[in-house]
Amino acid sequence: MKIILNRDIINLGEEGDVCDVAKGYARNYLFPRDLAVPYNKNSLRIFEAKRDAIEARKTEKRQEAQGIKERLEGEELTFSMTAGDSGKLFGSVTPASIGEELEKRGYNVERRRIEVPEGHIRFTGEYTVNVKLYGQEEAEIKVIVQQAAK
Repeated sequence: MKIILNRDIINLGEEGDVCDVAKGYARNYLFPRDLAVPYNKNSLRIFEAKRDAIEARKTEKRQEAQGIKERLEGEELTFSMTAGDSGKLFGSVTPASIGEELEKRGYNVERRRIEVPEGHIRFTGEYTVNVKLYGQEEAEIKVIVQQAAK
């Protein structure tokens, strides 16, 4: 089923994009939440009238993402956690904990956009974590996990 997106949706598209999705996904999720409208002549005409405003918002979001990327790539997060003698953590560093630390530093990043190697970090060491911002923009953050003093 063809639809036109009213908002940006992760892994689907940006506002104003025409996408092909399953009928059930459109009827049961996208339409009730006003995330999309059916693709037809009337809705296409409405979106063509809004095209300039949509493109201006996309450009603004891309510029904002570029600015955030530059600031984020300078960040270095350090976590002190209890660990065994082999360096295995008693617990793990997850995208949620990285998101909380970024929030403390003034960044508003959804944890779904934080990509940790293998889902979470279970050993001490240095890691590179990707943060998806907007479109194709991604920032790499250095995460250091060290053993807490006993």
